[in-house]
Amino acid sequence: ASRRAKMAAPVERVVGAAPAGYTALAVKFGARQRSPHYLLVKEHQVREGAGATHPPRRTLFVLNVPPYCSPDSLSRLFARCGHVQSVEICDKPGPGEKKEKVTSKFFNRKTVTGFQVAYVVFRKPAGVQAAKALSQEGPLLISTESHPVKTGISKWIDSYAASVVDPEELKAEVDAYMQDYDKKIEEEEAKAAKEEGVPDEEGWVKVTRKGRKPGLPRTEAANLRVLEREKQKRARKELLNFYAWQHRETKREHIAQLRKKFEEDKQRIALMRAQRKFRPY
Repeated sequence: ASRRAKMAAPVERVVGAAPAGYTALAVKFGARQRSPHYLLVKEHQVREGAGATHPPRRTLFVLNVPPYCSPDSLSRLFARCGHVQSVEICDKPGPGEKKEKVTSKFFNRKTVTGFQVAYVVFRKPAGVQAAKALSQEGPLLISTESHPVKTGISKWIDSYAASVVDPEELKAEVDAYMQDYDKKIEEEEAKAAKEEGVPDEEGWVKVTRKGRKPGLPRTEAANLRVLEREKQKRARKELLNFYAWQHRETKREHIAQLRKKFEEDKQRIALMRAQRKFRPY
């Protein structure tokens, strides 16, 4: 995988040549572009039972994919070779596992910063061989008049326009996410309540803090009782030390008791040491 990742770097200097096992396809961004860009393609080899995301004999592995090249652009580029079933663009080669579908429009948005790799899946195996045979033709055009690909200032303008958040859409997405989250929490709590007190396979019963000491009910009556207890506690403290001299006397008595107890402890420890003295006869 590390070797393939290194080969995913730009190879603009390749002219008609390609590494072993790869075929170089010359492409141009537009008809006015003089020097072509080269895509390195080969049939994707996977182990048996690796998954159906990149099926063998029908998947074309593409290196050196430019950042401005989208899945739609690659699909149109290889449509002449046969029906393209799917196109997946990744940062680097990896296992053919199905990725989690991104459902958020405003969060976890990733910006493409460099050359990438792609997996083009055809409906029939003949599409892969036809794509490799494109190296005998002239440079292929990525951007055409019917399907232009935006770059430069126009692409920056579109990116900035897409970055402006619509408050209504953002609120709707956040509300939908919180509803799903609350539903998930309710299901987990219902499952935990159902399994509470039920022994497992080894006979152990799970004990939680919630089951032993449930929280106070959040009602107005409960809040009033708590406030009343706090008020009585403060009143007892104020009556205990009403005057400042009473407060000072209380501190002095407490310090005197601590000193007396300290002296008693010292005498008791000295007596214990004397009794513990070793007497062989």
